[in-house]
Parts: sequence; C-alpha cells; structure tokens
Amino acid sequence: MTAQKAQKRVFIRTYGCQMNVYDSDRMTDILRPLGYAVAPSPEQADLVVLNTCHIREHASEKVYSELGRLRDAKNERRAAGSDLTIAVAGCVAQAEGGEIAKRQPAVDIVVGPQAYHRLPQLLAEAERKAAILKAGKRLPGAGVLDTDFPTESKFDHMPDPQGVRAGSAFLSIQEGCDKFCTFCVVPYTRGAEYSRPAAAVLAEARQLVRAGAIEVTLLGQNVNAYHGEAADGSTWSLARLIREIADIEGVARIRYTTSHPRDMDDALIAAHGAVPQLMPYLHLPVQSGSDRILGEMNRQHGRDLFLGLVDRLRTARPDLALSSDFIVGFPGETDADFDDTMRLVDQVGFASAFSFKYSRRPGTPGSAMADQVPENVKVARLAALQALLGRQAHAFNLSKAGTTVPVLFAETGRRPGQLIGKTPWLQSVYAEGPQRLIGHIVETHLVAGHPNSLAGEIARVEEVAA
Repeated sequence: MTAQKAQKRVFIRTYGCQMNVYDSDRMTDILRPLGYAVAPSPEQADLVVLNTCHIREHASEKVYSELGRLRDAKNERRAAGSDLTIAVAGCVAQAEGGEIAKRQPAVDIVVGPQAYHRLPQLLAEAERKAAILKAGKRLPGAGVLDTDFPTESKFDHMPDPQGVRAGSAFLSIQEGCDKFCTFCVVPYTRGAEYSRPAAAVLAEARQLVRAGAIEVTLLGQNVNAYHGEAADGSTWSLARLIREIADIEGVARIRYTTSHPRDMDDALIAAHGAVPQLMPYLHLPVQSGSDRILGEMNRQHGRDLFLGLVDRLRTARPDLALSSDFIVGFPGETDADFDDTMRLVDQVGFASAFSFKYSRRPGTPGSAMADQVPENVKVARLAALQALLGRQAHAFNLSKAGTTVPVLFAETGRRPGQLIGKTPWLQSVYAEGPQRLIGHIVETHLVAGHPNSLAGEIARVEEVAA
C-alpha cells in the first residue's frame, strides 16, 4: 500500500489593516487547492507568510525581527532533514522588494499586495530554486520576487472566498489611492485607485452569505471612492452598491471602511438613513482640526467641510456613531493647530478613534518637510488627545447602558461561558451564554458601560436554534 502524502500547512501572520486580513484570507483560499491546511502556529507550518503593513514607524523592523526568528527555525528544520518556506507579502514587500531577500537571505518569496494571486507559480519557482541550491549549484539570487502592479486584476484569478468568521466577512471592493496625502505610503504600495466591477462584488457577497456570513464589511483604501462598472456599462457608486447588497437575502448587517471626507456624497449620506442593514457606525478620518495642517497634509478637505458632513450624516441617521483617525505632531504643527484639533474633537464627539504621533515614512513628501515637531511635544499632545477621546468613548458606552440591542457574537471570552460580540455601533460586549450563539445576532441587555466595552445579559437565548 502506498503511503499517503502528508498534508502541507501554512501559517499567515497578518499585520495592520482590515484589508490585510482580507488578503490573508484570500491567500489561504488560493493555497487550499495546493493541499495547504491552516497551521495554528509557525512552528507547525511548512510555509509561513508574513502579510505586512508599512503605515507606521518601525513597521519594517518588526518584520525583520520576525524574519530573524524564522531564519533560525528554518536552519533547525534543515538540520533535521526538513525545510520551511518563508514568504513576505503586503506593503513592506511592495515598498522594499528585493532588499528584503538581500537583508534576510532565508526569505524564499517576496510578493506585493497586487500579485498574491500568483502565489502558486511563485511557490513552484521557489521550490525549483531550492532544489537547484540543494544540489550544490549556484544561483544569482535564491529568492523569488514579484512586486509588479499587474495589468490583470488579482480578483479574476482567485477561487471562491471562504473567509467567514462567526457570521462576519470582509469583502474588498476598492484598492489603491489617488489622494497622495503627504504623510501616507499607500499610493506607493497599493497603487492607483481601482474599483472592482459591481457584478463581481455582488457575486462574492452572495458566496460569502452561502458560506455563513450575515455581516459584510466592504473594504477599500478609499472605499467611498468606489466607482465600479455595472453590467449595463453604467457606473455604480458605493451607495448604489450598498443598496444592492442589502437586497441579498441573508445579509443582516453592512459596514464599510475606510472613507475619505472628500468622497462622502449625497447618495451615501442618504443611504445611512434609508438602508436598515447599514450599521449606524462610520469611520471617517479627519487627521487634524487645523485647516493649515490639513492643507500641508494635502487632505483636500477643510475643517468646515468635515463638520458639515457630520451634521448632514447625523440628520440622516440621528443615532450614528462616528470614529476617526488623528495624527499629532505633523511637521509645522503649532500649539494653535493642535488646539484646533482638540476643539474639533470636543465639538463632534467620537465613539472611538485611532490617534498616532506623526512618523516619517520614507519616500513621502512629509518626511522631507522642515520644522519636524520634537518627540517630547508629540508625546504630550498625543496623551492629551487620547485622554479626551477616551473620555468620549467611555461616555458613549455609558449612554448605551440600560438599553437592549442586537449583538453579533463572534468569539469566546477569557472566562468559561463568556462570549464577546459587537453592537451595531461596533462596541465590544461581554456576556454569559452558550457557544452556539457565536455567529448569531442576539438581543442583549447592556447592563454597564466601561471605557472600552460593555457588559451585557443575553435575552431570549431559546430563540436561537441549537
């Protein structure tokens, strides 16, 4: 009897944004037909993929630190007669390309975010090169590199998605950016704006629902710049796409991220009030409250435009919760500029937010600007901003205490019998309940609001089928 070949296993470590989470899921889908199952840890994998992010300072160094550990593991495997294939994907791969393999020769594959659909070919090439090296022959470069921006769409070369987690799924509809904010590397690592055809997005949404999704989050670097071609040759906006997805039977919740204020049009604002499945939560990055700094950032919007959008959105959907991104200490930011940001935060009131110190990203205009803000000033400003944002988030959570809301439970908590879920406003809720509720939307009474979460009591468990 012929012995059955052992199944190969892949471990993908994902850094950064939700788009990378989606990309990691799709890489798993691509590798599945090649016989790869998912490994729970790098130690149990034959292939390790680092799906990297290049947005924040020291992102590359974190990747190289992990590669050092993987190199040691690879050497141990080879000494024991086996091997480990190492791949670097994502935005660091795109930005640094062949430099990765030069700096860390243990890397077998470097692939950018627009080329990961070519993983089967890249793996075959890496195996061919590994066999040549094992035979004692020399090669000009052992690693396999693909960081081109291909003319074809990667989405046309991938199997049906399977990336549904506890009833929730990401769906990438738009990639790239044409805005060229002076602090941001995305236009250089993700390329120009591209919107997937509407029919392809709808087909993937239906497949995700068949796979168990009841919540779909639409993703894009500038998701509300979506302008996908429809079957009749017309162009659909994000608002039109949302309305069509809402008509798919089984879709209970729709979210989208990340948006740009300049692309928040009348139709999308109206959709927040008209589409019940569109959740009352919007992440709308503003970055600064100072018109002068917004101009230096090339944000292409001002303070008044942002505040006007907030008013119109809250008119369309009065219970809308807002989240945002903030950068403090951008080159040239004065105390007065920072005060403008604090006043904007105070005026708007955010349910949650992401805030960071400005960090130079090589190759961006901001990195070469004069008048860089001293580190101690950035630290103090960030602490003040985060304290204000933290108070607002806590107040928002407290405002929901005493209400009963639908919660989509997604995972178990640390304590036995504890579940963790999300409200329509994307707040984390901890409640006691059976594991069979995971992946279901359940009415939950919110009994207490905490700085970063809510405590809940599940009502009518018996209504959820066993």
